[in-house]
Amino acid sequence: MPLTSQSIPFQEVQRPSSAWTGWGQWLALITMTVDHVTRYLLPDHWNVGWASSSIGRIAFPLFAAMVAWHALFNTRSPLRYARRILVIGLLAQLPYLAMPRDHFQLNICFTLALGLFWGSWLFDVVRQSGTRRNTFITALLIALTGLAWLLIGPWVEYGRQGLLMIPFYMLAFQALSQPAEPLLERLWAALATLPLLLNAGLLNSSDMAKSFTVATCLAVLLLAAGAARHIPQVGYAMPRRVWLAWYPAHFAVIALLLLLME
Repeated sequence: MPLTSQSIPFQEVQRPSSAWTGWGQWLALITMTVDHVTRYLLPDHWNVGWASSSIGRIAFPLFAAMVAWHALFNTRSPLRYARRILVIGLLAQLPYLAMPRDHFQLNICFTLALGLFWGSWLFDVVRQSGTRRNTFITALLIALTGLAWLLIGPWVEYGRQGLLMIPFYMLAFQALSQPAEPLLERLWAALATLPLLLNAGLLNSSDMAKSFTVATCLAVLLLAAGAARHIPQVGYAMPRRVWLAWYPAHFAVIALLLLLME
């Protein structure tokens, strides 16, 4: 049976409160910086790797959640939003490559931008499909993007699992944010969270890292399920310039410190 705009998975999206994202911005930048400082700057004999495997594992699922949330509920042009993230990624790529690593890799902004583009496209294509012919074309296009996912995945940070985070977040957010009265709708809302949680468990190797990543996803899912309306506005909103510049700037500072420490 072809999906239509009246099907359960793709109802008209209601817009919940986004106040939590103001807090999320601060938490994401702090945990990301802790991750990178402990991983790249602090010597091994300090034994602080636990910070990267715990606190540091909050950052990516939180960034992906905020991108998916804004794409679904706040922005009129997800494509333009993805382009802005790509610009940040391009600015950060050179200092990012100065970090110790085994092979060439595109930074996390490419993961977020490609995941956003893919998730938004999938959401629109499936929602607009309504005839048998359109369903066949939709399936073919989705298969082609799946092939692209297989090819691109190894070249971006967090790999193929990372690229799936935003599409899975969007699926879960859309289902959880809608009023669910009939049993079928409540069941769909619960099932829609499973791909995200399973994928989050595959993002990292250690049990500690998996626990923090999945716990972060669960916390955001609770917000989508209704807890977001209880979150007050952040007392001091992060300046937009800081939010946009921090990722490339902090890598540039770390790269300079690594050069001076040689």
